[in-house]
Amino acid sequence: MSFFISDAMAQDAAAGGDAGMINFVFLIALFAIFYFLLLRPQIKRAKEHKKMTEALSKNDEIVTSGGIAGRVSKIEDSFIMLQVADGVTLQVQKNAVASLLPKGTLKN
Repeated sequence: MSFFISDAMAQDAAAGGDAGMINFVFLIALFAIFYFLLLRPQIKRAKEHKKMTEALSKNDEIVTSGGIAGRVSKIEDSFIMLQVADGVTLQVQKNAVASLLPKGTLKN
């Protein structure tokens, strides 16, 4: 009866070589899916945000990530002076700009 056990072990050893290759292909496919579904859209969004903040100019109307809407009155290297009301200006970082508003959205 012991000769059956050795035959069964020999069959498992022959099939084990293909399992390593399948695992490697699965790992590569998983990384590709991760890249296209998570990393690539985030990188694209970051590039668009950087492009938008670099293109800001005086009198642009923006909304910050905190929800404050205002008009750009002065642009420095990494900060923006944002006029939110008559005589009220805030200094915010360029990274805090969430979106540009169409011209004329904010009332005087």
